[in-house]
Amino acid sequence: MAAVLSGVRVLELAGLAPAPFAGMILADFGASVIRVDKVKTLISLDRLARGKRSVAVDLHKPRGIETIKRLCAKSDVLIEPFRPGVMEKLGLGPKELMDENPRLIYARLTGYGQTGPLANRAGHDINYIALTGLLSMLGRRDSNLTPPLNLLGDFAGGGLMCVMGILLALLERGKSGRGQVIDTAMVDGAAYVGSFAYMSQDLGIWPGKRGENLLDTGAPFYDTYKTSDGKYVAIGAIEPKFYQQLIKGLGLKEQVSEQMDFTKWVTRKEDFAKIFATKTQAEWCEVFKNTDACFAPVLTPEEAPQHPHNIERRTFINNEGTFEPTPAPKLSRTPGNASPRQLPKIGEHTVDVLMEYGFREYEVKDLLKEEVIDTALRQSSL
Repeated sequence: MAAVLSGVRVLELAGLAPAPFAGMILADFGASVIRVDKVKTLISLDRLARGKRSVAVDLHKPRGIETIKRLCAKSDVLIEPFRPGVMEKLGLGPKELMDENPRLIYARLTGYGQTGPLANRAGHDINYIALTGLLSMLGRRDSNLTPPLNLLGDFAGGGLMCVMGILLALLERGKSGRGQVIDTAMVDGAAYVGSFAYMSQDLGIWPGKRGENLLDTGAPFYDTYKTSDGKYVAIGAIEPKFYQQLIKGLGLKEQVSEQMDFTKWVTRKEDFAKIFATKTQAEWCEVFKNTDACFAPVLTPEEAPQHPHNIERRTFINNEGTFEPTPAPKLSRTPGNASPRQLPKIGEHTVDVLMEYGFREYEVKDLLKEEVIDTALRQSSL
């Protein structure tokens, strides 16, 4: 069974979080992804390298730059995670590479984008989502704001949006025969992910301040509650027919018509909390078993892979004792590769990849001798 991205060659310049995630998605769905690492480096912090190969190249040497140019000349996609201008200073900017390979899709992944007054400013996920306005909406009433780990900026707005751009560019290239530059900014991407929050302001679901609204823990029927064993459950019974099943399971006599009475939300939430605290998480799972109360246990990363639903759908896979999420979405004919795969050692595939891309054996030996490239075997003896 051929993978959907089989035959697509991707060069990913090593970085952290969003760019590796983008590369891993492409690799999961069949692309040949080569991660370009630094030379004389023993340990990689990249844990999103499933299915990739690694070459180690010294970008501070002219022959190292020339090596990357030759790799790009035979690649379909380049992913680079550096601040604006860095690649141009190296002589690896879009103009240089795309003049040589007009079909190249040049994906640039940064926090603030290639233009704008903050383009060259340092930042992380929390800074990027702060600028979108979304962070101001995340958190309980009368508490500090709560960033959702680094999921919204780095991965949703960054890596995933970058992949979408690459796939769109590949689709367009099939018509025009030409590549293009993709400017993926985590600020732009996170804001786009948050479109609903912006475009639903007229629906009446945001009548109060932060933490007082329908979807931000203001509603008693859309929140988490602590159980008697110190665990948590999650409730999302928004629709009246689901809310009816929730209050029935809780043993309450409340009228469903009172669900949207905002003046009673604080008191009702206190009542819910007291009731949920009377049973264990497992007991509540039994109470709401086979109901549509929009109930779920809050599972830990250790517990989630063991849940029957996740087991049946192979949502996770055990890779030598470590559970990894499997590729999504699940395609019927060309699914992503969900088999366990070893993470590449830095420089593990340097020689094989260069030979595959047309380098002669004497060239590879010369590059190794001049320490322009490196291999995992030589690094282990440093």
